Amino acid sequence: MHTSLKNFMRQFTAVVLMSLVPVALVAFLSIPFTLGHHPGESQAQAVVTLDHEA
Repeated sequence: MHTSLKNFMRQFTAVVLMSLVPVALVAFLSIPFTLGHHPGESQAQAVVTLDHEA
């Protein structure tokens, strides 16, 4: 493999990874925060108690 091709592939891979890492971090951190839980986990059911005093 030519040296120039190696350099190009190294730079191309670095640019792709530097672009995808922030996108993946934002997606994996913001989606659970927005939903309030991780996708696939069951949501906690709110327990409602009615205490009526007459």
